[in-house]
Amino acid sequence: MKTQMLGTGEWFRKANFLPMKQHVDSVPPYQREIYQKGTRGQLPRIPLHFEELQARAQRELPARAFAYVAGGAGQESTQRANRLAFEDWCIQARMLRDVSRRNLTTTVFGREWRAPLMLSPVGALGLVREQADALVARAAARARTPMVFSNQASVKMETCASLLGDTPRWFQLYWSKSNELVASLVSRAEACGCEAIVVTLDTPLLGWRPRDLQLGSLPFTRAIGLAQYLSDPVFQSHLDEVKLRPSGPITLNSLEVFYEACRNYGGSLWKNLRTRRPLKAVQQFIDIYSRTDLTWGDLEFLRKHTRLPIVLKGILCREDARLALEAGVDGIWVSNHGGRQVDGGRTSLDALVEVMAEVQERLPVFFDSGVRSGADVFKALALGATAVGLGRPFALALGLAGEEGVLEVLESTLAELDLTMAFAGCCSIEDIRATSLLRKQ
Repeated sequence: MKTQMLGTGEWFRKANFLPMKQHVDSVPPYQREIYQKGTRGQLPRIPLHFEELQARAQRELPARAFAYVAGGAGQESTQRANRLAFEDWCIQARMLRDVSRRNLTTTVFGREWRAPLMLSPVGALGLVREQADALVARAAARARTPMVFSNQASVKMETCASLLGDTPRWFQLYWSKSNELVASLVSRAEACGCEAIVVTLDTPLLGWRPRDLQLGSLPFTRAIGLAQYLSDPVFQSHLDEVKLRPSGPITLNSLEVFYEACRNYGGSLWKNLRTRRPLKAVQQFIDIYSRTDLTWGDLEFLRKHTRLPIVLKGILCREDARLALEAGVDGIWVSNHGGRQVDGGRTSLDALVEVMAEVQERLPVFFDSGVRSGADVFKALALGATAVGLGRPFALALGLAGEEGVLEVLESTLAELDLTMAFAGCCSIEDIRATSLLRKQ
């Protein structure tokens, strides 16, 4: 029998997400495709092992880009602990179970997803690649994997939405000091088809990130990651009121930063030089991007301004999960921001166990931080997560190979998730959630 070669992304539609009555081959098509391409000397563009992916990215990406994506808070102990937490749990293989028919589809807020995997919001991706968020959106559409638009994106949400087709998309909200701006961003998210608002709670202040600090590099000073703001009428309407603060002596480096800010702002360079609106935009963003006085009571404002489900991102303990339930939110996202905010903080996976004990399936619980593989996704699902967000792997792959790099990361993660599911004797997401992981002593 002749084996049919699948084009990029075709395995996704034909392999793991078939109706339960259909048969899945013993060698999943994406895995088979890699081996078949190998016979012709065609190897994956992106290293399949995360440590190799990160090492290659460190060699090939600009220093500022790699530092921003790879770095964590302080001595990066939280980032390391996130990984060690996954190693504390073991998957129990099960034998002599019929796993020939497997189905990864799941339903989230009434919408069917191809798999319980999504692309987490990652800000300032313009550091690693031109038109970064648009490339990510194209890859997400090809893999039919939901994407969460970053509030600090380098391409505005409307453009990314137009590239996703019918692929689900959510919007991450950093709650600005301006409620008028919050309402505008949320309204735009609704208008471009977003299906949930993800309120990021764990960044009232920017974390202490030595890798960025050592380089004196904050992408927003170059207007990288400001696309949602620069395209917002409310944000733009207040720029004329901004009074620029003294910025110190002019140097070649400061001129280079200003030029890049002008380029990212868009429009006529000469007009930008004359009006200095790019600098005003940068200053206004830094002044208002987040609030340190946000409280549970403020959620009422958001509920009045959107009909979409509200998901709180950054919940890490039973007490806050209880308060989220009392506040009537629609979902909880367990995350420590990938270890980028607090050095020595609690791991997200440990927090997931505690939050699930409190929530008791009363609302969906999402998860990210430390996820590097399909096996990691399986463990988070087995511990109760409704869906799992992928972050650093796709961001690094984006820098190395653009759209194709993101697609390969998604394909490999989903293929490994499917195989892990089979080895554990599971045929559905419900089977995974009923699986008991073994905790190392």
